[in-house]
Amino acid sequence: MTTGALHRETPDDVRREKTASLLAEAATCSDERRTQVLDEVVVLNLQVAHAVARRFRNRGVALEDLEQVAACALVRAARKFDVAQERDFLSYAVPTMSGELKRYFRDHGWTVRPPRRIQEIHAKVHHLRRTGSHDGSPMPAADIAAELDVPVSDVLEALEARGCFQPASLDHPVREEGDVTVGDLLTLDDEADREALEARVMLQPVMRQLSERDRRILHLRFAEDCTQQQIGEELGVTQMQVSRLLNRILGQMRDDLTAEAPQGAGLASSLR
Repeated sequence: MTTGALHRETPDDVRREKTASLLAEAATCSDERRTQVLDEVVVLNLQVAHAVARRFRNRGVALEDLEQVAACALVRAARKFDVAQERDFLSYAVPTMSGELKRYFRDHGWTVRPPRRIQEIHAKVHHLRRTGSHDGSPMPAADIAAELDVPVSDVLEALEARGCFQPASLDHPVREEGDVTVGDLLTLDDEADREALEARVMLQPVMRQLSERDRRILHLRFAEDCTQQQIGEELGVTQMQVSRLLNRILGQMRDDLTAEAPQGAGLASSLR
């Protein structure tokens, strides 16, 4: 097996390196040139924005709209990115795009927009209406108002506003009889996705410091799910040697992550 077969520069590597180069140029060039350079950064990372948007699809909002929101957030992230403060653009841009998409869901989940105070109590009112009484009958509006410490008129307006509500809204119950909302599920799913993507972003510079052979060992073990015996057969070493190699590689990555930044310590602890 040749050295080139062990590791080739990936499209992610090319995009990251080109992005870093462009942002470094944008920090020192004229305003006119800076606009052009930042446009290149946006185009270069637009597929990442679309990938972030796809994590929010199938929730009642057209994918094209989500991609547009993510793209606009990407533009803002490129303009605000400070090369003196941040090491990697995506570690800054991805949370920015995710946050903007969450705000979009909160602000665009209504077909007819009730007042903000009604939006804020809507889910609580309907939850108490279903579950607040002991005999199984709907809880009276006056009792709901007392429980939430709001005027009865607001409770009545919230009850009437149910027909204005789209399933895409974060406060809409997933099931009529339950109190889990779309927002609960979206937050959980997005949090897991966000952490996975941020972990990948943090691992990339650490992976680049490894030898091609070490990267190949990690790929075989964790991407292709090969056993240590299978890895040993491909590399021409024993299973015991593979075990020692993995321990050394993961130990090196833990040290590099911990030294890289305080937030890397949590990820480093998982590499055991």
